[in-house]
Amino acid sequence: MSVQHEPQPEAHHHLFDTALGVCGVAWNARGLAGVQLPEKNSDLTGRRLAAKCRSAGPVAPPPHIAALIADIQNYLSGKRIDFSAIAVDLGGVDDFRRGIYLALRGIGFGRTTTYGELARTIGLTGWDGARDVGDAMGRNPMPVVIPCHRVLAAGGKLGGFSAHGGATTKQTLLALEGIHFGRGTPRLPGL
Repeated sequence: MSVQHEPQPEAHHHLFDTALGVCGVAWNARGLAGVQLPEKNSDLTGRRLAAKCRSAGPVAPPPHIAALIADIQNYLSGKRIDFSAIAVDLGGVDDFRRGIYLALRGIGFGRTTTYGELARTIGLTGWDGARDVGDAMGRNPMPVVIPCHRVLAAGGKLGGFSAHGGATTKQTLLALEGIHFGRGTPRLPGL
């Protein structure tokens, strides 16, 4: 797995309210650099986003990022939003994960795949391929925009989720898209 060592352009970030809580986005001259779903509090959300994207600090978003923020807010309020055309900067991501993330961006709203199926789309087979896809999902820098919540465990089981709230957060995101597990739809604060 090679990592491209091109210089990373300066990133900035911005936090904003959503139906799930305070989220954040980071961007640079090449595109979206990160999305942070809500943590336990907004300070932790901001610190985690700034660290993972090496942000130079919070700033007011430019118009194209303000439009993305509005789309994320609408999505987390239950509206159907397509993030597949958003320019993302995967320059700091190894080639293997980049391939997985690009393939995953083709899984549209209200659809799911499994770790194994996604592995097969990039030429991997067996348990270790599914495991490697699962690892990549756990390190996804842009949840929702790169829809890792749409990747399920074998047999269509929910599987894990690395964001705060774990599988409950994943289940909530899927419920926003009409995909339900179990008897009730989980509700997070604000939903």
